[in-house]
Amino acid sequence: MAKKQRGFSLLELMIVIAIGLVMGGVSIMALMPLYKQNHVDSAYDTALSVIRSYRSQSITQSKRYIITFTNPGTITVQYWGVGVPVSPPPVQVAQYTLPTDVTFAVQAGFPAASPDGFGTGITAIDFDQGMGLGSQAYIMFMPDGSSQDTLGNYNSGVLYMTQTGTTVYNSRAIDVFGTTGRVRGWRLNNVSGTNTWVQQ
Repeated sequence: MAKKQRGFSLLELMIVIAIGLVMGGVSIMALMPLYKQNHVDSAYDTALSVIRSYRSQSITQSKRYIITFTNPGTITVQYWGVGVPVSPPPVQVAQYTLPTDVTFAVQAGFPAASPDGFGTGITAIDFDQGMGLGSQAYIMFMPDGSSQDTLGNYNSGVLYMTQTGTTVYNSRAIDVFGTTGRVRGWRLNNVSGTNTWVQQ
């Protein structure tokens, strides 16, 4: 009797490949929201880290650092020396860029009650609260840890970050208290059916 040939037929091989492709596609679709979420978290962590780090350096080094936020997602840090009778121009010391799909922006669905009451949730970069100068796009940390503007006023405000083309809940906020320089981070959540900023 002739020996039976063993192995896979072409049809069986095609079925196995098709099952593998379907499983790979489902896995990618399931992981895509996590991938997008990671971009938001990365941008938030970068911005929060930069702000806190240069506030700390202002205190420990007795220096003035200006942190400027530029749309769509650039953070520029400058050192501003002290001179008599006029201070020299600020010198750039670092620049950070957020992931391209995360921008300083607001979205429909942001609550009017902004984090710690800074602003009304309609301006993406909203510093120098209550100074009558309009929204400023920078903060300046002083050697005492406070946040001021270039005129010497305490500079409180909020910065919003959101991801284009995704849910409003992929949004973060960072606020700064001018008098103390305290920095707090926030995440937008649905609390009992209401969009609310929750401290992270």
